[in-house]
Amino acid sequence: MNQAVIKWVMNTIAIMLAIKFVPGIIYSGAWWGILLVSMIFGLVNTVIRPLIKLFTFPLLILTLGLFTFIINAMMLSLTSWLSESMHIGFRVEGFKAAFWGSLVISIVSLVLGCLMPPEEEEN
Repeated sequence: MNQAVIKWVMNTIAIMLAIKFVPGIIYSGAWWGILLVSMIFGLVNTVIRPLIKLFTFPLLILTLGLFTFIINAMMLSLTSWLSESMHIGFRVEGFKAAFWGSLVISIVSLVLGCLMPPEEEEN
C-alpha cells in the first residue's frame, strides 16, 4: 500500500484517540469529516511545520528540542482553526488540550510506525 495512505490512516487513528482521551479536543461531525481533519493535519505538518522549525531553530537548540512539543501543539491548534473555518466540526479548546493532544498523537503515531513493516526499496 502507498506510504502516504498508510500515514494518513495512522494520523486518523491517532487523532481519533486524542479526541477520545484528551478533554478539550472535540469532534462533532460526520464520520468522514475525521478523514478530512487528518488530511488537514498531515498537510499542516508537511508544509508549515518545517518552516516553523526552521525559524525557531535557535530556540530548539536552546531547549534541547523540547520546544518541539510547543510546535506540535501549535500545529494541532492550526488544524483546529482550519477545520473550524471549513465547518468540519473539529475543535481544540486551549493550549493545554492542544499540548496533551499533540503528545497523544505523537505517541500513537510512534507506536503505529514501529508496528509497520519497513519500506521496500525500489531498484
